Amino acid sequence: MHRQIHRRGNNEILTHDFAAMGMFSVMEGSMAGMAFINQEKRGSTMTDSKKVVEILMAIGDRIEEQKEYLTELDQPIGDSDHGINLARGFAAVKEKADSMEGQDIATVLKTAGMTLVSTVGGASGPLYGSAFMKGGMAMAGKTEMGLDDFLCVMDAAVEAVKQRGKAVEGEATMLDAMIPSLGAMRAAREAGKPAADVLAEGVKASWAGAEHTRDLVATKGRASYVGERGLGHQDPGATSYSYILEVIAGAV
Repeated sequence: MHRQIHRRGNNEILTHDFAAMGMFSVMEGSMAGMAFINQEKRGSTMTDSKKVVEILMAIGDRIEEQKEYLTELDQPIGDSDHGINLARGFAAVKEKADSMEGQDIATVLKTAGMTLVSTVGGASGPLYGSAFMKGGMAMAGKTEMGLDDFLCVMDAAVEAVKQRGKAVEGEATMLDAMIPSLGAMRAAREAGKPAADVLAEGVKASWAGAEHTRDLVATKGRASYVGERGLGHQDPGATSYSYILEVIAGAV
């Protein structure tokens, strides 16, 4: 109940913010056209390297806030340490903030990924670390990120998790949040929706995917050891990913 209230509350706030961000006055004729052009220009750059560092710091804060809940989710099906380990990893990422200042986005994400690999135990470190590092490779030499860039980063992150975890959608892993969220964002982008709405669709699909893991029998990781006894339990990795995407959506 705590998670649902927290999540729904955040989503309501996000939806409100997204609507506010998307509003602009349309007078008539050329004024409407100019407003549209200006809106497109504002949306061409979604974020920059400085903002990416700030988002990483905000992710660390959210994971710290939710570490007990994430660890609680992990108790019946894992090592009872997902939240604790991930919070420790992002705390280490926050300590690297100074070294990331002034770097391109690829370097920022690579630094975060390498730090997670070296500080987060279990499967989460290598999975999240690989996602950040592979995602960063899509931004080599860039200090600004547009919506299409972000979707390319997410594509690379999903592939990294698939390869590292040797998993696919439907096996009660973080991919069951990542893949639906990416699909929803791509569909929204193709429909011509602005970045805020695209990310909102991603967050919605991510949480739906995380909740759907309760209905899946895990075949990968520690959760696979409990088999059908894991039914009814939400995957902590899919949940932590949903929190991360939620933070990103609220920040750009």
